[in-house]
Amino acid sequence: MRIPPPPDSWNQDLCFILFLQKETPLANAAFWAARKGNLTLLKLLLNSGRVDVDCRDSHGTTLLMVASYAGHLDCVRELVLQGADINLQRESGTTALFFAAQQGHNDIVRFLFEFGASTEFRTKDGGTALLAASQYGHMQVVETLLKHGANIHDQLYDGATALFLAAQGGYLDVIRLLLSSGAKVNQPRQDGTAPLWIASQMGHSEVVRVMLLRGAERDAARKDGTTALLKAANKGYSDVIEELLKFSPTLGILKNGTSALHAAVLSGNVKTVALLLEAGADPGLRNKANELPAELTRNERILRLLQSKEAHRKS
Repeated sequence: MRIPPPPDSWNQDLCFILFLQKETPLANAAFWAARKGNLTLLKLLLNSGRVDVDCRDSHGTTLLMVASYAGHLDCVRELVLQGADINLQRESGTTALFFAAQQGHNDIVRFLFEFGASTEFRTKDGGTALLAASQYGHMQVVETLLKHGANIHDQLYDGATALFLAAQGGYLDVIRLLLSSGAKVNQPRQDGTAPLWIASQMGHSEVVRVMLLRGAERDAARKDGTTALLKAANKGYSDVIEELLKFSPTLGILKNGTSALHAAVLSGNVKTVALLLEAGADPGLRNKANELPAELTRNERILRLLQSKEAHRKS
């Protein structure tokens, strides 16, 4: 399943190695060596005295950031021992620690902490190393970051937490770790989207199950009035709906003027319609446009299900 992309500046950082602009041939060679993991060439250039260990490209990228991103621990070690500033930031706010965490290089993350790396630095979007590691499902990195003081309640500037980002990606091991470390299961983004909602939208049924068991509010709605159940019905995720129905969510008309049954009928998924009807959804309810669920489809199997349920209800 496709995971929605990270914030724009994170995308820029993911591609930064492709767009490095150097000022001198020797610096160019040093960046190449850091990217490729050519320790011999890197040491030769640094020991020549003609390449600054903290030289930057036009975006503020350093050799240490490049080596950390690419996962070359030997190059990272050499740069640090030659005096590289571990906590320098790119224009976007990212650091060597951020890149190592983002790419899942736990050995480099641990090494950087030994030499004073800080978890406090943020990108222009509010991103931190913990948020990046959670976004990409790097459980060991998340564990290391938390052990070294990363804030479990870090948020992007849109309000997304580490738990939200892990839920979006469906990373169950990261989610369990974050929850056991004190993450708030119901902490929404600024638009009201909770981790349970995003997990339901993405079809991550196991994540939905774990979050419900850990106290997620089953009927928490976004500012647009949609709930996790309505979104799952709209997407046709029957396995997610089954998990949500175990916790008796609202089956009636929501604040946005529609119901999960209306959404399921519109999606054309027979199984989701059947699940909702079996759970007690009322086919006689009208949405804000005064439409019955049966008026939203021409699918004969769905129409028979709705008619059978309505006839049983009346009898």
